[in-house]
Amino acid sequence: MNEIPLLNNRYQLLEERGKGGMAFVYHARDLMLERDVAIKVLREDYSNDPIFQERFRQEARAAANLSHPNIVTVHDFGLDQGKLFIVMEYMPGVDLKTLIQQRGRFTPDEALPLIIQACAGIGYAHRAGLVHCDVKPQNMLVMPDQRLKVTDFGIARALATIHPEEQAEVVWGSPQYFSPEQAAGMAPSPASDVYSLGVVLYEMLTGSLPFIANSATGLSQLHLEANPPLLSSMLPNVSPALEQIMDKVLSKEPSMRYRTADQLGRVLQKFGSKRVNSMPALSLTPEMQTDEYYVQPVESVADDASLDIDWISVGLGLLALLMVGGLVPFWVWVYFVYNPPMR
Repeated sequence: MNEIPLLNNRYQLLEERGKGGMAFVYHARDLMLERDVAIKVLREDYSNDPIFQERFRQEARAAANLSHPNIVTVHDFGLDQGKLFIVMEYMPGVDLKTLIQQRGRFTPDEALPLIIQACAGIGYAHRAGLVHCDVKPQNMLVMPDQRLKVTDFGIARALATIHPEEQAEVVWGSPQYFSPEQAAGMAPSPASDVYSLGVVLYEMLTGSLPFIANSATGLSQLHLEANPPLLSSMLPNVSPALEQIMDKVLSKEPSMRYRTADQLGRVLQKFGSKRVNSMPALSLTPEMQTDEYYVQPVESVADDASLDIDWISVGLGLLALLMVGGLVPFWVWVYFVYNPPMR
């Protein structure tokens, strides 16, 4: 029987759990800390590129600094036996893509708690200055208690450095889920992640992707030029407000979408018609902390984020105005002390 391979004389590979176009994923054992971990081992054609190696290290370091309940924690990364690898916390869940394939459609009450958690994790990364670049249900792990964690931050961005001089050849993310600007070979922004979150939510609600083509080029053209089928054409009883939110999220122009995942999460969390008791506790921005969804008029819910008021700044401004106004009598008195009226 062949000896089970080790990485860096520390990580014992136990079982292959999946593979994709760029990597293999293993359930492994950290022999030093005596804990289970997940290890993604990149294919040799990626691992052997020195430019990619350096960028991969930079992205892995940045991802390792993210600490959030809805983000899979990165423990370690390295190069061994000619292969790059990244070590992450081991999660006993199932990826969201598998759940979609098993279940078909999610109701809004089932889908929103999961996508809001994805927004919370990705929004935290946005506040830290990181864009995921490859948001898709395969990169979202759902635990048995319905907690969701996002994984694979920065790997797609590192891949784009292999041929940086060929902008048209740059691959930012997965064609089924990437934004129009990513399809055009442009660098993604937080609004690009928002678009991809919208595609995931669309797939959860309808059971199908908004765009289907036989090639990556065909998908790119659809993201750039076509409008997806309306939710109401597939779900006759869908809320008009939810359809309006989806239209905004899937806008071709980044400036027409919600600016960050936090904004999208805040709007989705206010949308709905009943209390969701099954939704797990989330780590959200202060503006997003609430226990209930709220029903809002159709014309206002999609633009809710643009109506947020910074009450602290307003209060400070009023205080400053009062302070300045209170000095007026003092300066009048000083003026008359030095310039007494003529008698």
